[in-house]
Amino acid sequence: MANSTFDLLGQVQAAHQFDHDSLFHYASAHVPGFPSSAASTFTVKQFGHGQSNPTFLLEVGNGGSVKRYVLRKKPPGKLLQSAHAVDREYQVLRALGERTEIPVPKVFCLCRDASVIGTDFYIMEFLEGRIFIDPKLPGLAPERREAIYRETARVLAALHSVDVDSIGLGKYGRRNNYCKRQVERWTKQYIASTGDSRYPSNPKMLELAHWLQQHIPSEDSSGEGIVHGDFRIDNVVFHPIEDRVIGILDWELSTLGNQMTDVAYSCLAYIVDINHENQQVGKGFELTRIPEGIPSQAEYLAEYCSASGKPWPAAVWKFYISLAMFRGAAIYAGIYSRWLMGNASGGERARNTGKQANDLVDSAWAYIARKAVLPNHPPDPIARDYTKQFDGGNESGRFVPSEKVLKLRNRLVKFMEDHIYPMENEFYKLAQSSSRWTVHPEEESLKELAKKEGLWNLWIPFDSAERAKKLLFDESNRMDTNGEHDQFLGAGLSNLEYGYLCEIMGRSVWAPQVFNCGAPDTGNMEVLLRYGNKEQLLQWLVPLLQGKIRSGFAMTEPQVASSDATNIECSIKREGDSYVINGRKWWTSGAMDPRCKVLIVMGKTDFTAANHKQQSMILVDIQTPGVHIKRPLTVFGFDDAPHGHAEVVFDNVRVPAKNILLGEGRGFEIAQGRLGPGRLHHCMRLIGASERGMQMMVQRALSRRAFGKLIAEQGSFRSDIAKCRIELEKTRLLVLEAADQLDRLGNKKARGTIAMAKVAAPNMALMVLDKAMQVHGAAGVSSDTILAHLWATARTLRIADGPDEVHLGTIAKLELQRAKL
Repeated sequence: MANSTFDLLGQVQAAHQFDHDSLFHYASAHVPGFPSSAASTFTVKQFGHGQSNPTFLLEVGNGGSVKRYVLRKKPPGKLLQSAHAVDREYQVLRALGERTEIPVPKVFCLCRDASVIGTDFYIMEFLEGRIFIDPKLPGLAPERREAIYRETARVLAALHSVDVDSIGLGKYGRRNNYCKRQVERWTKQYIASTGDSRYPSNPKMLELAHWLQQHIPSEDSSGEGIVHGDFRIDNVVFHPIEDRVIGILDWELSTLGNQMTDVAYSCLAYIVDINHENQQVGKGFELTRIPEGIPSQAEYLAEYCSASGKPWPAAVWKFYISLAMFRGAAIYAGIYSRWLMGNASGGERARNTGKQANDLVDSAWAYIARKAVLPNHPPDPIARDYTKQFDGGNESGRFVPSEKVLKLRNRLVKFMEDHIYPMENEFYKLAQSSSRWTVHPEEESLKELAKKEGLWNLWIPFDSAERAKKLLFDESNRMDTNGEHDQFLGAGLSNLEYGYLCEIMGRSVWAPQVFNCGAPDTGNMEVLLRYGNKEQLLQWLVPLLQGKIRSGFAMTEPQVASSDATNIECSIKREGDSYVINGRKWWTSGAMDPRCKVLIVMGKTDFTAANHKQQSMILVDIQTPGVHIKRPLTVFGFDDAPHGHAEVVFDNVRVPAKNILLGEGRGFEIAQGRLGPGRLHHCMRLIGASERGMQMMVQRALSRRAFGKLIAEQGSFRSDIAKCRIELEKTRLLVLEAADQLDRLGNKKARGTIAMAKVAAPNMALMVLDKAMQVHGAAGVSSDTILAHLWATARTLRIADGPDEVHLGTIAKLELQRAKL
């Protein structure tokens, strides 16, 4: 629950008493509109929240009306050098209030004459509103909590976007090496605060200072803009009923410098819980439970970065959070020192601040020891936009995702951020090592986690699932396989609904297989779901659905143009109760994987039949004698280990006749049915890959300078990224339209739109990823980023599942047919 600004008032503490008459006369002469009548009533109360510069409410009554003002002053007694500079507070508040739209209280006067009330002070307007002391925002509805946090992030971003030179604050502080100076300053002040024998220094604090000095980010050497210095949710005043900020308070530590320090300080509630009631430091709600409605730390940061144009700080976030806790510890040590001297503005509430300082030091070291603290990339902005755009459920339209899909999408996005992105480098390390053809153990662990999260086999169309249920399920509607009862037929999604989810998986080359949604397994499972008999489903489909095995699809041949399936030469000859297979295949994706147990092979059972009745498909156990995996093939140097793309020789491979799918001569029919959804899955994933490229491109442009300014400020970059966004959105709509037609009209009638999507998606992705690589320079074409691998995959998909020319031919043929009508 919020506190009214009136709720924080109490009587003036004995140590902070001053001459009221002297103050009244001064204010009457220097504050415009301040009553000057001797008949005026004048009362002074002290704000109890805060441990810094003493703050007071001045109430002046005159003729039945009451005017309210706020006074901020230095504490009495001996103070640390440069601390409690109220003149700087006045300077920054006046500049922001008079020359910007940043919400700050209006200031009226600054008094440097200590004879008035004993110390320097200034007077400003009183803001009647709400202050949230508890960052968990108890008592608020979830949607209000979210609004409060997002508003806080946006206001901080607006503050950080102020041009300090244009408002007269260009010399308000040194801009460069801010963090370096902060470490030095707070180390000195900590040592000064703990010099008393009653409060000895903590060696861990001094060790933390050394660690920070060794890990100062390189960006600290360049100047930025205004830094508040103590920005947190309880230092902003919200409107009495609206969720908008009307004032930012407590500017004592403001200066110019590295603005990410403000952001980190505002995030401390996620990491540590500083309980002002019992004066203890506990775990923040990121480590316990985030209250419903409050965005995650990553979402809060993404809101700030999006509004401010700042790059994603994952690589340096440990430093900034640790610096925030280090500074907090130094501040608490100073408060405790003042309490020992009897002049702490918080009174007896300062009694335990010495212990709080030590608790913060321990928390900082625990944070540094954590393996990961932020995802490598900000949360998917498209997913957040979808959720905000469609939340409420009253929207209608063909491309409006249902509440069910939005919930799945949000869970999927979180899974990617929590588990996939952090593991990408580990997967790549194994894939580039001498053990590349083995499976990373963490992959199997993530698959089990995906099952528990309900993110397994999401690709399965509901019509295919219905056929499988009739063949495989018992009366309880649960899969009965050797006593195991598992539900592995997906979430009952349409192709259109899956499109919103498949896009997210496409942002990482490693993600689809974790959710059992990767090629060629999805296409092969689709073949079995649609065309397999019960025995084939039990032997091969069930373990594929469970993720226990993987598969390969063998169609393309090196000696013929396999884009025309009538050209294939692999023979499948019937001999009694068996078929004997002879031929050479290549680009059999998945065959290198140690988990690959079955291949679907396309060959000819009758070379004399009509062109499209010669082909058949048959299931081949990869361990069958005569199956020879000759070599892995590379795609622009990527061998995609441990998945791989193999050249496979079938030398008199004898398999049972029951392994034939649907019957002889039905191979072409199966291929066309298989490639409808499968081709669209590739397109959906390419949308996600392109979004990843856009995101990386923007982050790079916001963090790199060339020829005196950020790449993001270059006109050519802005033109390029705008064109990329246009092409990406056009292609997304085309892919969704194709998925919708596939659901409503079927594969045959949707084939024209599918062909369009199949041409458009890879070409769009290549354009976006090429621009992203260009912005990254040499890094873009290296293995240090994922961009080159995503680009190689996108280029392959202009050939895989049919080259552009075949799809363009289909589009043209249908267009001409319509013209004849």
